[in-house]
Amino acid sequence: MEIPYTLTARPDTGLYNGKLGIWLFLASEVMLFGAIFTAYLFVRLGADDGTWPDHIQNVYYGFANTCILITSSITMVWAWVALKERKFNTYKLALGLTILCGLVFLGIKGVEYDSKFNHLGIKIKAEAIDKYLPTLQKMNAFVGSIPSQHVYEVRSEDVKNSQGDSFTIVPDKNPGYLANFAQEKGASPAAVADADKDATITIQKSDVDLDHTGYLVPAYGTYYAIYFLVTGLHALHIVGGVVVMTYFLTIGSRMYKRNPEQLSNRIEVTGIFWHFVDLVWITVFPILYLT
Repeated sequence: MEIPYTLTARPDTGLYNGKLGIWLFLASEVMLFGAIFTAYLFVRLGADDGTWPDHIQNVYYGFANTCILITSSITMVWAWVALKERKFNTYKLALGLTILCGLVFLGIKGVEYDSKFNHLGIKIKAEAIDKYLPTLQKMNAFVGSIPSQHVYEVRSEDVKNSQGDSFTIVPDKNPGYLANFAQEKGASPAAVADADKDATITIQKSDVDLDHTGYLVPAYGTYYAIYFLVTGLHALHIVGGVVVMTYFLTIGSRMYKRNPEQLSNRIEVTGIFWHFVDLVWITVFPILYLT
């Protein structure tokens, strides 16, 4: 029995089954991401002054990923047009490039995640910072003030010892994972060059806000919980898209010999999903990277 409207449009909707299905699915996706972005907005606006991190993401990585996804949307359309014109080899090239863009995006995101899972944020109590600030300034270390929490944050790229009553760390000077357009966030490149990159400092745990000290993972703070939720969920969508496209590039491409128009429709549906994923990232980039 042949399923109707797999190739031709339904008279009631003007859409064939696959396209109707993907639009219904994306309606649920809009509600999902819409709820998350709305929650982020309320949490951000409700945060006390000085508690919400700003300009702490690597804008260059985020911008590179934005360009990669925009490029992938172009190659996705190219693959669909190639099928419509019955240019099978061009289709495979264009779809392969789209998959490559998705994998590069995930690779860059992996580098970002790695930097956060391997860097320690230590929050020194405001009343104790005077004991350490001269040494930290001499080391050209990255130090950030959080007035509402009455602490100063020091980022560490290497922890020599965190046992006992103290932290012995190698402070970040001009951390690459924080690269952004707000140059005041870290020491100048010249100052970093003059500093001892392996110099350590020992900070007593009694001088540290231990409840808010740790690696830059979701438990470190509300901002990082939202960051990993949004970017992790988006990355899962990228993985799903790459898996589907890989199928249509390999085993699923056999459909071209039987019914090229059906394969064209499926690539169009996959492309609609991929464009939505790109659009979500274009929303994520300014919210998490540029503010």
